[in-house]
Amino acid sequence: MQCYDIFNGDADGICALVQLRLAEPRAAKLVTGVKRDINLLAQAQAGAGDHITALDISMRSNADGLRRNLHAGASVFYVDHHNPGKIPNHENLFAVIDTRPNICTSLLVDYCLAGASREWAVVAAFGDNLANAATHAARILDVNADQLAKLKSLGELINYNAYGRDISDLHFSPQTLYKQCVHYKTPSAFLSAKPEIFDKLQAGYADDMGKARQCGFARPGIAILDDAPWARRVSGSYGNILAVENPANAHAVLTHNAQGGYLISVRAPKNNPHGADKLCLSFPTGGGRAAAAGINHLPTQDLDKFLAAFEAHFTMRKTS
Repeated sequence: MQCYDIFNGDADGICALVQLRLAEPRAAKLVTGVKRDINLLAQAQAGAGDHITALDISMRSNADGLRRNLHAGASVFYVDHHNPGKIPNHENLFAVIDTRPNICTSLLVDYCLAGASREWAVVAAFGDNLANAATHAARILDVNADQLAKLKSLGELINYNAYGRDISDLHFSPQTLYKQCVHYKTPSAFLSAKPEIFDKLQAGYADDMGKARQCGFARPGIAILDDAPWARRVSGSYGNILAVENPANAHAVLTHNAQGGYLISVRAPKNNPHGADKLCLSFPTGGGRAAAAGINHLPTQDLDKFLAAFEAHFTMRKTS
């Protein structure tokens, strides 16, 4: 039997898999990538009796790969919080899907495991910019305010590390981070054993964020960053920071992609965390969840179209 562990390379995907493998160690082929590498089931060539675990990747974006692997006889355990599209009705599919804006994949896994590795779920929730949900989940943990702040920083830094055009933009590959984390029952133990990883991410984050702050805004809520690795790395984190600093407003961070267009990260207003997915799904390569979504490729000639759609969508929601 071949097992595949397929997961988003951000904090939520990594921490979800860490929780599962701490509870049920398993030899598996790891399939992951940078944050926007979400069509990952296409890389699984499973057959009858094989098992696939899919975490924090859109079922809508992976519909073809999911159907193909189910048809081949594989069983699939699928946990996610993005807009799934139509969920297949198949006896070999066990899906845990919840698209509420205050949930993430790791919190869903935490629920399935009855809180067995709750600290890792808290790290993931902080990384997904769900501070209230993370703090709520942490209530049963024996951690003080300083320790909770450290978990928050770790989540944000692992999430920051996931953004890039390809793996070469990242400080650590998602596979490397997962393999480092999965040896530790708690992220606190990981931080004690591997401080050099945290320190490298923290230094990189501070440098990249400083450059982003200097770019200003093309329009209110719209930041277009330089065509450089630092900009691609910080795009998601910068969007989260802007959302927290200005919770009544929506934000979009645009970076340049390899196709000569833009990759876009959208954050709905924190005070009304809805609509980011609907906006992004109105463009061909868009997807995501209600509070945070994105577009993988926006041709340069469609920039004005996006800006108009962004302003109309969120102004309408703000006034309705």
